[in-house]
Amino acid sequence: MRVVIAGGTGLIGRALSNDLAAEADSHEIIILSRAPERATGLPLGARAVRWDARSADGWASVVDGADAVVNLAGASLLSLWTGERKRRIRESRLNVGHALVEAVERAGNRPRVLIQASGVDYYGFTGDHMLTEDAPPGESFLARLAVEWEASTAPVEGMGVRRAIIRSGLVFSRDGGAFPLMLLPFRLYLGGILGSGEQWFPWIHIDDEVRAIRFLIEEENARGPHNLTALGLVTHAELMRAIGRALHRPTWLRVPAFAVRLVLGQMGSLLLEGQRAVPRRLQGAGFEFRFPTADAALHDLLA
Repeated sequence: MRVVIAGGTGLIGRALSNDLAAEADSHEIIILSRAPERATGLPLGARAVRWDARSADGWASVVDGADAVVNLAGASLLSLWTGERKRRIRESRLNVGHALVEAVERAGNRPRVLIQASGVDYYGFTGDHMLTEDAPPGESFLARLAVEWEASTAPVEGMGVRRAIIRSGLVFSRDGGAFPLMLLPFRLYLGGILGSGEQWFPWIHIDDEVRAIRFLIEEENARGPHNLTALGLVTHAELMRAIGRALHRPTWLRVPAFAVRLVLGQMGSLLLEGQRAVPRRLQGAGFEFRFPTADAALHDLLA
């Protein structure tokens, strides 16, 4: 199976590539990169192909005959959201989506499936309301961004390509992303709860994230949005206490919401507000989680 990955050098892309490469001689893995010479540490069987992340010029042939295209590309959200930064976050996602659509359109033998990344931020901030994939989008910056990001590759469906959307929660991985940053205060005995602590915290273990993506690639009936969140949803306070238990550290600090917003600005909403998003469609399709609870995930990642 030939799999083309946009965003293959990011946290999820690396994990997906490694998982595919573990099956010797089974997969051809192509990583789209703006600087392939710097794409080091790729697993055996993977190769980097240069692209500009804006158009299909010079690389579109790798999509012709591919079995799957996985779009994970986009500028990181882990930075202060100035007006310029928000523009770059948005453009990075939309430009990539449009480039992939152009490549699929040019292909004589189009891929069977395109996996489109998104996030549970699609739903905005809705308190305790339980969110399935049928819930409407919210009005926040991230919600509007998710709507546009998802729509950027929608035209491939009119070309006969099956498309599944992954609305991911925060991915727990020891190799990067936000999870190691969450652990740092606890390692310094400064662990605590932000805001009220009652906000829901949608999350998923990196292994289940990768397994879910592969499940959606292979499941011929999987179309449309799927929440990639663990079964054991927790509030922020419950998660912080679970981390404290796992690291044998106290969870004693309380940081008021205004202080978080003062330091982080709009990005503070990622920590102070959450979504009670449940993986209804993934479960209904028969996917089984390896790490359904926060305690199980933390035991695996911190043991």
